[in-house]
Amino acid sequence: MESKDYYVHPSAWVDEGAQIGKGTKIWHFCHLMPGAVIGEGCSLGQNVFVASGVQIGNRVKIQNNVSLYEGVICEDEVFLGPSMVFTNVINPRAGVERKTEYRPTLIQKGATIGANATLLCGHSIGTYAFIAAGAVVTRDVPAYALVAGVPARQTGWMSAHGEKLSFGEDLRAICPATGTVYLKNGDQIHPLS
Repeated sequence: MESKDYYVHPSAWVDEGAQIGKGTKIWHFCHLMPGAVIGEGCSLGQNVFVASGVQIGNRVKIQNNVSLYEGVICEDEVFLGPSMVFTNVINPRAGVERKTEYRPTLIQKGATIGANATLLCGHSIGTYAFIAAGAVVTRDVPAYALVAGVPARQTGWMSAHGEKLSFGEDLRAICPATGTVYLKNGDQIHPLS
């Protein structure tokens, strides 16, 4: 299945009713369910599953072996690392139907989720947050926060460019790659420019 506006590899399966934005590329063995919404300029690596009702913004990169279940929303420019895991029920049992108990997970603009990280459902990952590879996220993550470990704990701050930030006594940090100045205010940071 090919189109002038987007590319779908012949081995991928796109159900009728899935929406795909211009310039998006869907690679080997992917499956998009009816009602899945994929934005423009996205890349879905090998073996990605996108359930009904999932919303993916523009320029999102989803690496191999990621399943996005009902209730997942990814804003623009999100990066989902290889084999990272979403959940949608907090206490699953094979013998108990819990489809009415799905909890949403919001990944805000520019956030990065590292390879093999696991996100328990019902939480929000803030703008430009950075989840380290292998982390297990069990709570909300603030914007620009760097979290790592099992369970994930905040270990620092990251710039929108993906560089670690070091705050001085004046509560300011400069992104080493872009020169953007960030101001720390309590448990939040904000770019000044």
